[in-house]
Amino acid sequence: MKIRKLIILTIAVVFILLPMSVQAKNEAAGTITMEFDLSAHTLDEEAQLWIPYPFSDRDQVISNIKVSGDYAESAMYSDQKYSTPILYARWNKGTKSRKLTLSFHVVRQEVIRKNFPDKEAAWNPADYKMYLAPTSLGPIDGQVKILADQITMGKTTILDKAKAIYDWTCENMYRDPKTIGCGPGDVCSLLERPGGKCTDIHSVFVALARAAGVPAREVFGIRQGKKSEEDITKWQHCWAEFYLPGYDWVPVDPADVRKMILKEKLRLGDTKTKEYREYFWGSWDQYRVKLAVGRDLQLNPSQYGAPINTFGYPYAQIGTKTLDWLVPETFKYTFSYHR
Repeated sequence: MKIRKLIILTIAVVFILLPMSVQAKNEAAGTITMEFDLSAHTLDEEAQLWIPYPFSDRDQVISNIKVSGDYAESAMYSDQKYSTPILYARWNKGTKSRKLTLSFHVVRQEVIRKNFPDKEAAWNPADYKMYLAPTSLGPIDGQVKILADQITMGKTTILDKAKAIYDWTCENMYRDPKTIGCGPGDVCSLLERPGGKCTDIHSVFVALARAAGVPAREVFGIRQGKKSEEDITKWQHCWAEFYLPGYDWVPVDPADVRKMILKEKLRLGDTKTKEYREYFWGSWDQYRVKLAVGRDLQLNPSQYGAPINTFGYPYAQIGTKTLDWLVPETFKYTFSYHR
């Protein structure tokens, strides 16, 4: 009997001492329904709609996908550069009703990757050139490069450089509730006035990381609700990750650190702020759904005009005119969550 108790106690102690990355993770699940109605827009032009399409990966399982509507055609595509899935629909000229509904069930895991190796593995930057390159609003030269070099001075590893940039972002950026949507992520403007929302804050993190030679990218998606039913039409979110050679893509979310500082009226030196900073360095909570990656996307089928800055929101054109995706009341669309 004593031996049995000793075995049970040993197992319990081992589990408690396990790194966070291998302990049981939380999960969140529910059904998201996206409803679109372009009927109110002019009928004498063709209407086109592109929607970021959910997909399963190691952190989320998407199932029970349903697409319905009165479109002339609809199909699944992906963009050529990032392979981001796209649900596309088109309505002919003169069509009075232009409706589409996309619904899916998601099971999302909390992501925790903190058991970093002691030694950095050898790697070839050419293998990650896409995530070391500038974007139209995220340059990696000029003032961005100068600042990145200052932040990472004396740092020699990818992990140390990324941590220095994460800390700088948490300490110097701030959440501006007046920013429309998730923000455009115009890095040069943000370095002059470092206030914005999630795309803004993570665009700065990614640009600084790339300028310092750290592969990094934004991830675009939407938050799940925490109640049984919620309107999540404006719950889009952007987060980020960087690549640690020989290990994995490492999750970060300094924007949520700044959001909680604002929401809970915290100061940088508060214990609660420290807890948020520690959590979002290497972790994402389970209340989010990944939908897209990439900047400066050329959609498929191709849209009229220049590549789009981000694809975290639905995109629509009536003829050659682009609808304002940040105003869902006139676009028109609604997203709902049901647990």
